[in-house]
Amino acid sequence: MTRVPASWIIVGYPSPTGLFTVYREGFMSAEIRTRVAPSPTGDPHVGTAYQALFNLAFAKSQGGKFVLRIEDTDQVRSTRESEQAILDSLSWLGLQWDEGPDIGGPHGPYRQSERTEIYRKHVDELLEKGHAYRCFCTKERLDEVRAQQGPGTGYDRLCRSKDEAAIKTHMDAGEAFVVRMKVPLEGESVMHDLLRGEVRKEWSLVDDQVILKSDGYPTYHLANVVDDHLMEISHVIRGEEWINSVPKHLKLYEYFGWEPPVFCHLPLLRNDDANKTKLSKRKNPTSIHYFRKAGFLPEAMVNFLGMMGWIMPDGEEKFSVETMAQNLKLEDISLGGPVFDIAKLRWLNGRYLREDHDPKALQTKLEAWSLNSDYYAKIVPLVQPRLETLSDWGRLTGPFFMDDVAPDPEAIVMKGKTTEELLPLLQMTLWELDKLRAFDEQTLKDLFSRLSETFEVKLRDFNGPFYVALAGTKVWTPLFASMEVLGADMVRMRIRRAIDAMGGISGKKMKKLEKEYQSKFGGRNA
Repeated sequence: MTRVPASWIIVGYPSPTGLFTVYREGFMSAEIRTRVAPSPTGDPHVGTAYQALFNLAFAKSQGGKFVLRIEDTDQVRSTRESEQAILDSLSWLGLQWDEGPDIGGPHGPYRQSERTEIYRKHVDELLEKGHAYRCFCTKERLDEVRAQQGPGTGYDRLCRSKDEAAIKTHMDAGEAFVVRMKVPLEGESVMHDLLRGEVRKEWSLVDDQVILKSDGYPTYHLANVVDDHLMEISHVIRGEEWINSVPKHLKLYEYFGWEPPVFCHLPLLRNDDANKTKLSKRKNPTSIHYFRKAGFLPEAMVNFLGMMGWIMPDGEEKFSVETMAQNLKLEDISLGGPVFDIAKLRWLNGRYLREDHDPKALQTKLEAWSLNSDYYAKIVPLVQPRLETLSDWGRLTGPFFMDDVAPDPEAIVMKGKTTEELLPLLQMTLWELDKLRAFDEQTLKDLFSRLSETFEVKLRDFNGPFYVALAGTKVWTPLFASMEVLGADMVRMRIRRAIDAMGGISGKKMKKLEKEYQSKFGGRNA
């Protein structure tokens, strides 16, 4: 049976999935409600789809609702383009939500940037009750404190003890401030996780968390708690990286006098490497766009994500979302780090292609994927100047229809540069490509021109390695127009694979390279 906190009421008989209906006393509804809350700050990540799937499947298993909420309080990095990409990617995967920013619902708005007044009201409540305080410390002072105390230390709580007169002086002077929540100075926090049971953490290891930034926007911690309560979320099913934040969240629930939801922290997706490191785009494709472009079927992708840490009772590896919902028990999720094995995904995708499609249906899939007039129309003008016979089409266009071009590392060369000198240039170019919001021919041409000047390499010589990385050959269609057709996800993935094919960059060299990149380009998030 599902383990629930003592404050939850258990109602009725077990459902067909073996789960009881559970809800919080005092709630308006006994309905099971789950959510996924991505930040629109980059490419739509497979980790978002992984969490969305388990939230959706569990809600379906209990006849409940699945909510999509956009956490866009990072005003510097959040974009509506990224938000739309998330919506499109989840829709492509068939992970449909019941409430969200595009379709509305009774608990809107569903973008945090549109809920700032709600958060400020709750911050004011915490200040009035003495559970939070204004902190006027400057960035320079905080940096100095960290330098004196050493890495990993928290805020020294200087402003926690300021009296009303001192606070008024700061306020009258118009000084910027953040709001921090107060956490106990001793004792421990005790939480219950559906998969791990009781989890404890000493309060001495928990910082006085900033809950309202100086720009008036909330941090994740406050907005997350307020939204989950007001949206009546019954089960918070998210990645295990948030476990260390639960003490702060529970304390906020306590300060507001609210019952917390059931917490279930999913195991993180892992790279298929010796150390089973956290899934990262440095070692694996992580963008949903990439898998769509590479020709994977949405039903196979969702099926694969469902296999991450969970198996069907009968051991069958091919199943739909509906079948998963009929059989899912959250407590059966394995805590062993699920490995994102691309070879296994390709095998599973092959099963769908062979078992679920006759030739006519497969032809329809291929046409919808890339064998269509819209895609051809982008490629023909690039290929035509190089055609001598129609059969040259296959040789010249192959890279536009491939996942991996398997470049020869010996062919990835730049005039006047050794391999050791070339690798950093490729990596810094990759980081600059990561920062692009527009990915069109002119933007790419401008970027490469700027990079060639920065690295003091002629543009023609600078472009050379990228032909091989992207097409597997030194002679191809025009570079920047071809990159636009391939798209950002495919281009970046092929460059990463080219770097790996050349031997890669060690962790020690990467840290040194990041400092060099910082000095030249202002950092990866500039």
